[in-house]
Amino acid sequence: MSTVPPHEPQPRAENAAPLRPKVLPLGAAMLIGLGAAQPALAQSAETGAADAQVLPTVTVTDEAPTATQGYLKHTTRVGKTLQDPHEIPQAITILTQDLLEDQQVGSLREALRNVSGLTFNAAEGGRSGDNMMLRGFYTFGDMYLDGIRDTAQYNRETFNLESVEVLRGSAAMLYGRGQAGGIINQVSKAPLPADKYKLTGSFGSEDYREGTADLNKTLGENSALRVNLMKRTEESWRENPANGAEPEIDRQGAALSFVHGMGTRDEVQLNYYYLQTRDNPDYGVPFDSTTKRPLKRYGTSAFWGTDDTFDDSDTHIATATYTHRFQPGTEWRTVLRFADYDRSYWALAPSGRAAPSADGSSGSAKTRNTDYRTVALQSDLTHALTLAGMRHELLAGFEYLNEDSHRRSLRNLAAPGAPAFYRPGIEDPKASATDFTGDSYALLAQDTIEFLPGWKLTLGARRDELSADYSNVNSPSLDYGENSYRAGLSWLPTANQHYYLSWSDSFSPTADLYQLSGGEYPAERSDVVELGAKWMLFEGDLSLRAALFRATKDWERNTDLETTGAILTRKRRTDGLELEAAGRITERWEVFAGLALMDAEILKVAPGADPRLKGQQPRNTPDYTFNLWTTYRFMPGWKAGLGAETKGERYGYNPMAANGPFVNGKFSPNVAPSYTRWDAMLAYEQPSYTVRMNVRNLFDKVYYDAIYDNGGFVVPGTDRAVILTAEFKF
Repeated sequence: MSTVPPHEPQPRAENAAPLRPKVLPLGAAMLIGLGAAQPALAQSAETGAADAQVLPTVTVTDEAPTATQGYLKHTTRVGKTLQDPHEIPQAITILTQDLLEDQQVGSLREALRNVSGLTFNAAEGGRSGDNMMLRGFYTFGDMYLDGIRDTAQYNRETFNLESVEVLRGSAAMLYGRGQAGGIINQVSKAPLPADKYKLTGSFGSEDYREGTADLNKTLGENSALRVNLMKRTEESWRENPANGAEPEIDRQGAALSFVHGMGTRDEVQLNYYYLQTRDNPDYGVPFDSTTKRPLKRYGTSAFWGTDDTFDDSDTHIATATYTHRFQPGTEWRTVLRFADYDRSYWALAPSGRAAPSADGSSGSAKTRNTDYRTVALQSDLTHALTLAGMRHELLAGFEYLNEDSHRRSLRNLAAPGAPAFYRPGIEDPKASATDFTGDSYALLAQDTIEFLPGWKLTLGARRDELSADYSNVNSPSLDYGENSYRAGLSWLPTANQHYYLSWSDSFSPTADLYQLSGGEYPAERSDVVELGAKWMLFEGDLSLRAALFRATKDWERNTDLETTGAILTRKRRTDGLELEAAGRITERWEVFAGLALMDAEILKVAPGADPRLKGQQPRNTPDYTFNLWTTYRFMPGWKAGLGAETKGERYGYNPMAANGPFVNGKFSPNVAPSYTRWDAMLAYEQPSYTVRMNVRNLFDKVYYDAIYDNGGFVVPGTDRAVILTAEFKF
């Protein structure tokens, strides 16, 4: 009997699609894994966790497949329990490790270019770091690492990620406070039940250098250790013409993961993650006040920073996970995490009136020193049973989160009259510090009921309580309790079809995420209605999905930490259509593609805002986005890839300014132009090594991929860059 390595395609009886029994939404390979003998059980922790019913023992006699996971993933924990994403009544996008490796992705930000309906915010207003919009709504409070809140503002890397999961729509019932767009969950690499080692080295344009190591060692029958290491440096095509300074990336990280009792009744996993960044930040180019387009007076490559500007961060995350499997379908999983995020930066925002200078005096200094610490505890119990002739999948959970945040501007160390000068970690004692401490508790419960063959109803509720203290006089304290709900109706006429109607809501309380909101307004509330369909084609190798959605948000807060203008809109809405494809069309041809069409509108203006904003398009929410990545194996060992990323026009403006985005009574916001960026790849793959060439921005197009939503500036994307990579496996 062959054993099937985890994270690879599972054997399918008689070439059928993956079995999804009507009584329970789980893959057949996982059911077989727990029904089989103990050695098969131990092959994967995920396999052991996924079962929800007892089946007769089945012996698999085929050879284990040699193909890798590809661009389609059949399991996810984004719904708090291990499930097939095909079965979840909500839109989900999953970026697999194979997809990210084919594209030579280093940062999470670069990986998320594969997500339709997602746009990037430029770093301003105290929220530098990973800062994205999804379906037109902010996601800075919706970042997660292995299901635990990871909302600190820093630049994340992918060297230790198995996949990236995007659960679209409101998700407060599962995750607590958040927005209407959805959550972004990073899934860490876990130890494997076999010795595997991979070393990767890359070099390319703009002095690109990266080295990674992925080392997995078994330590007995049910224990293993996995170590991932990364070092990456990269310069830029942009520079300060007065001093030659360039934006730079200098990052390194290490991740260790140990598991004992892998796939058995009692499993313990210990993880430690460290990431260090020593970047020189790029705040882009300003807008032209006349044309409302990016300013071209100083050239697209103009950079206002110096060799002294910096963005330094150190991230430490330690996690312990205990899983007890009472029986197939019943599991108790508890996670405890300690995290410490330290960051200090000095950036120079561009000026529309003065060219870059050698001493940085023409740029606008942005400084910040932050220390954010969290302690998180999550405990979830899942149980499958039959009651009154109906199959139930129960989920109950408890969460606790302690947050301790400190933020203050840096001290100017320059002599009087000299250009400003700052160093990491040296705070200005005269500046006001913003301190925040909070404790939040939550209880949640959900049941998925198969009330008729092929028909399922999902109902969930959650209660969150938070007590917090703030140093700011406008928001000295915060105590709130909020309920969140989730409902979904699913029809699965066959194992390869799923049609659903779902509703979910979310909330974000006043002064949450350390912004100056004041206490006179209610919490942000959002709700999302979604009508969707999911299909599995070509014997389960290709997944297609479509979703129509309406997302509505009330009392939208300002995301700029530097202003007390707390309310942006009283009510706004995004109506949209999403289409997505992921997987294999043939044995040689793989594809990952997504299209999002969005119609966003301000329905009610904020108190004190310009009433003319009613009916206008919100910030950084294009009418359309499109992404495509496809590869084809055209000769033995050879693979070619081609990709495109398209985004429509995005607006930037300050709705609370005196005249806002209006010029002579006409709505005239700053505009980041639409663009299409093409990428390409050519690889030669052998079992023990791979050589790959990636070309980013194949046609060397000037485009702007991030916009400061208050309208001050945009950040140009990469120029044409060639990267050569060699991978060695043993």
